Amino acid sequence: MNISPLAGKIAISQMLVDIPRLVTAYYTGIPDTSVSEQRVAFGTSGHRGSSLTNSFNENHILAITQAICFYRKEHRINGPLYLGIDTHALSAPAFATTMEVLAANNVEVMIAVGDEYTPTPVISHAILQYNTGRKTGLADGIVITPSHNPPGDGGFKYNPPNGGPASGTITNWIQAKANELLQNNLQLIKRFSFKKALAAATTHQHDYLNTYINDLGNVIDMNLIRDSKISIGVDPLGGAGVHYWEPISDRYKLNLTVVNKIVDPTFSFMTVDWDGQIRMDPSSPYAMQRLIDMKDRFDISFACDTDHDRHGVVTKSAGLLNPNHYLSVAIFYLLQHRPLWTKNAAIGKTVVSTQLIDRITAKLGRHLYEVPVGFKWFVDGLLDTSLCFGGEESAGASFSRLDGNVWTTDKDGFVPALLSAEITGRLSRDPGTLYDELIKDFGEPFYDRIEAKATPEQKERLSKLSPDFINQKELAGEKINAILTKAPGNHAKIGGLKVISENGWFAARPSGTEDIYKVYAESFLSKDHLTKIIEEGENIVNDALKKK
Repeated sequence: MNISPLAGKIAISQMLVDIPRLVTAYYTGIPDTSVSEQRVAFGTSGHRGSSLTNSFNENHILAITQAICFYRKEHRINGPLYLGIDTHALSAPAFATTMEVLAANNVEVMIAVGDEYTPTPVISHAILQYNTGRKTGLADGIVITPSHNPPGDGGFKYNPPNGGPASGTITNWIQAKANELLQNNLQLIKRFSFKKALAAATTHQHDYLNTYINDLGNVIDMNLIRDSKISIGVDPLGGAGVHYWEPISDRYKLNLTVVNKIVDPTFSFMTVDWDGQIRMDPSSPYAMQRLIDMKDRFDISFACDTDHDRHGVVTKSAGLLNPNHYLSVAIFYLLQHRPLWTKNAAIGKTVVSTQLIDRITAKLGRHLYEVPVGFKWFVDGLLDTSLCFGGEESAGASFSRLDGNVWTTDKDGFVPALLSAEITGRLSRDPGTLYDELIKDFGEPFYDRIEAKATPEQKERLSKLSPDFINQKELAGEKINAILTKAPGNHAKIGGLKVISENGWFAARPSGTEDIYKVYAESFLSKDHLTKIIEEGENIVNDALKKK
């Protein structure tokens, strides 16, 4: 991985996106459906792209929104649709387009009071609150966000009545229908003017902010944080939660300081990520450099990405915690400080998350539920409370309320961030110190992720590999104990493979958007052992891809 010389430094003017050009391209660009990059494509987090590359413009949003209206009608989803946006420049025009189609299709739409930005977890929370106790007339939602992607990107996500990210079955249906609409020159699109859509009888304002904030005390021990008087620093990274943090502080009387209140669609205040891109990634030490520099000002600090579904925790003791490290700490703490959680509720993790979680859950007598990459795999378990926690190595997590009932079924950046303050306030030591204590008891993991080139054909073959393609018996000097192409928790295909030895593992899976595959690896022995695992992992994958 080649680190840019600009990494960790404030973005320079030459790299800032031209907002007028970006928005103009949104309205004037016409996608060519014969070009795969310009078609509607739902990845693990919805459709994403840029108007500058003709992969996210008005025609895409018209088609996707109309496809969702068709889906709702076919599946008799006729309750309100909760609609939220983040602070990316393309979110506002996409919001207008979305409203025009929803209103023309007679959909009851709930938009934020005062045109407020609305984080992803707040939409999930609103859907679940409305649907509680209902069997019919169920609500669903849309979040217009590309998450932590660069400022020139736009994104569009659909959350069905379960409140979480839509399953592949749903997104495949919407994607196919949207592309069909594009190919037919949008002939079946119903559309009002934006002015008429806002004035429609089906358009309603909803107080997302206060409804969500007033419920936070039922998932986090806010009184304990208040009484501990610990100092808290928060950087919203210019995202959708920017106006939530001070009301949270006021409501619960916290000693909390928002260190950055700027909303700027160029995100010119950001420090540049590892590759020279502006990216609002709270798990990146380069993107988080400003908050890391402030770590000694506060007892605990944290940030969330642009739609506030990911978290980054900065401690005095260790600086920015690796997402895997913090997930381990959070799980260890929660399982000992949530007495109303049922003992049968499992811990959910993805196949590429640290095995330190496996060791912790086993020691504490809990069941582990290991699934493929994607938060959608946790939705049903969080909803029916068979899962009390679901977490991804990419800093996404949600967990049950204090009483064990469901909180959100989508990733929530607020609650893991606030949990770090609860941990610090209760234990009088921060999560960085707690992690050091954990690895003394459970062993220290060394973890890394790399990328390797792959043709589309190789990516397709990697996604369909079986264990029979692997002849090797050892991994970095240890016997291979298991070769997985399906996740142990739900037996769903992981879209690649995972190879496990006694003290290490690697997983390889193709990228959904680039001609690369990703190798995730971990060793409980040493950094040198980790390097050997990665090298041998690449060789194992390359050998398997050569076989017919």
